[in-house]
Amino acid sequence: MTDATVFGIFRAAAAEAPAREFLVIPPSASRPYAPDGIALSYAEGLARIEEKRAAYAAAGYGHGQRVAILLENRPDFLVHWLALNALGVSVVPVNPYYRSAELTYLLDHSDCILAVAVPERVGDIEAAVPAVGRSLPVVGADDPLPEAPVPAQRDAPGPASECALMYTSGTTGWPKGCILSNEYYAGVGRWYVDQGGLAAVEHGQERLLTPLPLFHMNAMACSFVAMLIARGTLIQLDRFHPSTWWSDVRDTGATIFHYLGVMPAILLNLPNDPTERDNKIKFGFGANVDPAQHVPFEARFGFPLIEGWAMTETGAGATIAANRPPHEPGKRCIGRPAGCEARIVDDGDNDVPDGTPGSLIVRKSADDPRCLFFSGYYKDEATTERDWRGGWFHTGDVAMRAPDGRFYFVDRDKNIIRRSGENIAALEIDTVLVKHPAVAQVAVIAAPDPVRGEEVMACVVPAAGIVRDPARDEATARSLVEWCLARLAYYKAPGWVLFQDELPVTATNKIKKADLKDLGGDPAENPAAIDLRSMKKAPRPAN
Repeated sequence: MTDATVFGIFRAAAAEAPAREFLVIPPSASRPYAPDGIALSYAEGLARIEEKRAAYAAAGYGHGQRVAILLENRPDFLVHWLALNALGVSVVPVNPYYRSAELTYLLDHSDCILAVAVPERVGDIEAAVPAVGRSLPVVGADDPLPEAPVPAQRDAPGPASECALMYTSGTTGWPKGCILSNEYYAGVGRWYVDQGGLAAVEHGQERLLTPLPLFHMNAMACSFVAMLIARGTLIQLDRFHPSTWWSDVRDTGATIFHYLGVMPAILLNLPNDPTERDNKIKFGFGANVDPAQHVPFEARFGFPLIEGWAMTETGAGATIAANRPPHEPGKRCIGRPAGCEARIVDDGDNDVPDGTPGSLIVRKSADDPRCLFFSGYYKDEATTERDWRGGWFHTGDVAMRAPDGRFYFVDRDKNIIRRSGENIAALEIDTVLVKHPAVAQVAVIAAPDPVRGEEVMACVVPAAGIVRDPARDEATARSLVEWCLARLAYYKAPGWVLFQDELPVTATNKIKKADLKDLGGDPAENPAAIDLRSMKKAPRPAN
C-alpha cells in the first residue's frame, strides 16, 4: 500500500512518527465517550484502523461500495473512514443535524449499502429507511457488521478511486452529491501544507485545532489530511465552545486554528482575559470574517486571520487564500490565485474590467482544467457539464479582481443563504414548508443577521381559511418552524416568518425573490416580521 489513498498517507505518517499524537479531543467536549479527553498516537490510531479494516473485510466490504457514516466529530469517524478507505469503500458523511426528510434523501440518492451511526442515532436512520424503498442495514459504530449485500470490485483502490460522496447545498433544491477521489483529498492536504507565507506549515511541528464538522471538506481535507501530510496533530473539538476556547488553545498547544465567520465575532465579544494571548497560535485560517471585526481581532489577539476561498467542488484545483502579505484585513481579500486560473466575467462569460464585480470562474489550467477538482455530481452529469461550460468551473460566487491581481469576495449566489458558515438552499426549505397545511405559497430568502451573517426568513401566503390576527399569526409561524425542525437540520428552519397577502411574481409566475428582499429588508426593523430565532437551538450531540 502506497500513499495513493488517504489510508496510505496515514500509514506512511504512522511509520515515520508512530509516537506522535495524531488526534486530540480536549475534555471541554464533556462527552461520555471522552470525559477526560482523548489523545491517540499514530501507532494507536493505526492499530484501531487495522482492526476495523479487518472486520469490514471479513464481512465482504471492498472497492466500489459506499457506506454512510453519521459519527459526529468523534474518533470513530476517522477510524471507520480510514478502515473503509483502505479497502476502497467510499464514505458518505452524514450531517448529524439531518432529520427524516434529509436522511431519506441522502440514503436513497447515494446508493449506500450500509449506514453506521452513533448509537443514539441508529433509530433515526432506521426510521428513515422504509421510505428509501430498499433494504439497508443500520448499525452502531461498535456493532457487528452485516455481510455486504453486493460483491466488491476485485481491483485495488488508487488515486482516482472515490474516497467520499459529500453532499453540498446547491441552488436548486436538495443537496448535490460531490464525488471526491483519493487524489482530491491528497491534493487539498498538499495545497494546505505547501501554501507558505503567513500560513506556513512546519513539518512535524503543527497542532491544528478545529471545531468544524468532519462531514465537511474543510475538516476532512484541509485539517485532517493536511496534518497527516505534515506529520502533525489534529485537535478536533466536538463544536465551538467560546467559554473554553482560549484555555483549549493554550492547554492543547495548538499552533493553528480554523474558523468560520461567526467565530471571531463571538470571541471579540468575550470579556478581556489577561491569559488570552498565552498560546502558540501562528495564524487562523477560515472564511467570511466580518470585515469590521477583522482588524480589531488581529490587534487584540496578536496573529493574522487568513481568509480563503474554496468550494467542495473546487478542491485543490482552485483554492485561493490571502496567505501572502499584505493580506489586507477588513477588505474581504482572498489573495491571488496560485497554481490555478481565475477570471471575473459577466453573464456571457466575457471578462469584466478590474474593480468591477462579476461571476468568479476557475480552473486548474488550460491543459487540464479539472485536475484536483471534484469528479462530478453523482447522478447529475447535466449539472456537472453546465457548471463546467467553456472549460471553466462556474462557481456562482460574485468577486472582484484588483489591478494588482488580488481577488476580493463580494457575494454569493442569490439563492443560497449562508448562516454561520452553513450553505442553505432556499428551495429545499420552500419544498418542505409548502407541504404545511397552513401554507398556500412560500418563498424563503436570506435576512441580515448581526451574528450569523444571514438568517433564514420565510415569506408566507397563508392557506385559504386561515384566520389572521397577531396571536394566531405567531401560533401559525411557530407551527411552521416546528414543522421544519422535525424534517430538516435545525439551522435550516426559518428564524423569521413574514405573512403576506400575496408574493410578487414575474409574468411567468416565478416568485421575484429580489423584490421580497427589498420588501422585507431587515426583519428586526419590520414590526410585521415574527422573530422565532430562539426556537432554533442546535441539539446536543449524542452522548
